[in-house]
Amino acid sequence: YKARRVEKTTADEKAMEVTDEWVDGDTRRVIDETLAKIKEHKRFQNYIASRGTKDLKLFVGEIKNNTSEAYFPAHDMEEAFLEKISDSDTFTLIDAKQREALLKEITYQNDGMVNPAQAKKIGKQSGADALLFGTVNMDPKSRDGKTVKTYTVNFRLTDLESGEELVRTRAKINKISKQKGTGW
Repeated sequence: YKARRVEKTTADEKAMEVTDEWVDGDTRRVIDETLAKIKEHKRFQNYIASRGTKDLKLFVGEIKNNTSEAYFPAHDMEEAFLEKISDSDTFTLIDAKQREALLKEITYQNDGMVNPAQAKKIGKQSGADALLFGTVNMDPKSRDGKTVKTYTVNFRLTDLESGEELVRTRAKINKISKQKGTGW
């Protein structure tokens, strides 16, 4: 048996062939597919056109792990999604997770502890236009010594002001495992 080095993309593809575990390539595929679906969605395109600007201020909520796998990398998927969105010219991220730290700093600056000419003004933060939430589900099916895990990743993009859903996407990834003669 001979070992050889492979690129990250090739390694992920090879890993999918031999593991039923979620790999980094699965996350990349789901994120790329989801962002493409959002941008191509007619209602989203109409929403952006009606606003007069293509920049949408977006709050990304937690991606919930609804699988039976306690170690499913939902947080890593969330971080990868945020990274991809921050590189987009369609969205400006609103960092709600850091809002408390931001508020603490701006309060400190305006309590007379910082030179007034340098203190940032209260009431100038941007508000989100839309919210994006996600869930990950997994449905295992076993037959003839094989298990197929179907991961379904769902995202909902909702207008904050109206509460109207703009886009709903779904991406599926299937992973197969084979039972060995003495167990798994």
